[in-house]
Amino acid sequence: MKRAARESVSGLPRAFWWLWTSTLVNRLGGFVATFMALYLTLDRGCSASYAGLVASLHGLGGVVSSLGGGVMADRLGRRPTLLIAQTATAASVALLGFVTDPVAIAGVAFLVGMASNASRPAVQAMMADIVRPEDRVRAFSLNYWAINLGFAVSSMAAGFIAEVSYLAGFLIEAGMTLACALVVFARVPESRPAAPARQAGPDVGLGTVLRDGRYMAVVGLSFLVALVFQQGSVGLPVAMGRAGFSPADYGSALAVNGILIVVLQIPVTRFIEHRDPRTLLVASSLLAGYGFGLTVFAGSVGAFMLTVCVWTLAEIVNAPTQTGLVVRLSPVHGRGRYQGVHTLSWSVAALVAPLMSGTVIDHLGAEWLWGLCAVVGTAAGVGYGTVMRRLPQEHPAPGGMRTGTEPEVRTA
Repeated sequence: MKRAARESVSGLPRAFWWLWTSTLVNRLGGFVATFMALYLTLDRGCSASYAGLVASLHGLGGVVSSLGGGVMADRLGRRPTLLIAQTATAASVALLGFVTDPVAIAGVAFLVGMASNASRPAVQAMMADIVRPEDRVRAFSLNYWAINLGFAVSSMAAGFIAEVSYLAGFLIEAGMTLACALVVFARVPESRPAAPARQAGPDVGLGTVLRDGRYMAVVGLSFLVALVFQQGSVGLPVAMGRAGFSPADYGSALAVNGILIVVLQIPVTRFIEHRDPRTLLVASSLLAGYGFGLTVFAGSVGAFMLTVCVWTLAEIVNAPTQTGLVVRLSPVHGRGRYQGVHTLSWSVAALVAPLMSGTVIDHLGAEWLWGLCAVVGTAAGVGYGTVMRRLPQEHPAPGGMRTGTEPEVRTA
């Protein structure tokens, strides 16, 4: 066991570990996303539809910044993009804790979504820059492990903080995000590769990404999977609140997700690292859909925890597999834009999922939402099974820009 753990963390550059630390600090303070729906429906007395609208505006902000953050990461640099995004996130989250007018809450939620999502393409592109191709799946898995270690702690704490003071949760998250920016400022170097020689090929713009049919098909399927996973933070808390469960009950159920990922992410990644990505993505899509589908039968906190276990396994398999596939299909000097478009799939899902869940719960009932999750997960699984047939097997490329597996030019 010790040997496996040592092999999982060895051989990665120091810059990766500082970026990993920054991610962990950020996620340890991620309270607001966990209790936002409860804050609006229980503390502010808003309807599920309004809570869904606010969450969707948060997602709309992410849609706007996904592409902008990717372009900034390629043009301005990874490190400046991270610093701007994290500082803006800290300020907007703190402001969100003080506004009380419904329109103001919605507007600031949009700003929070825009600021927080702008850093994601830069983080993913920076990791692809500084880590060797053969170590990337492992590095992405370790980063995802850090995200969920922080998430396991923050989601458990969020429920209890919410019962004492929602404002404290907003302010603590703002402080932790600012600390994250300080780590980046002090320890994380710029990693953007040197500009390519003119003969290396045409510049990579957003149009290049959008015309890449194979890549955009993968992005579309990522959206479907993200639409399902989003229900853990938008549909599940509302449904549990409607069923009479407390914020602490929801926090405890959702903490299972983070705890399982912390325990299983690294060993599962070692098991799946060199396996067929098509099989892994099909299986994870089905597990996600039917994991949420099983929620229709949950009537206790323990039963909710069991359903969380099912879709968490899907998340463990999907996350490093999907991220590795995105890097593989991205050209070196367009990684920021390609990652931005991929992040866009999650941002659009964050926009659509709350509206979908709020409307379905209000008008049809939560059981229809969970059935719809099963349908969407099945559709994503069928899609991956079809699209992945056309993807070539991964192999190091001696030149060119298509696979994204070339050695990097510089890391500082």
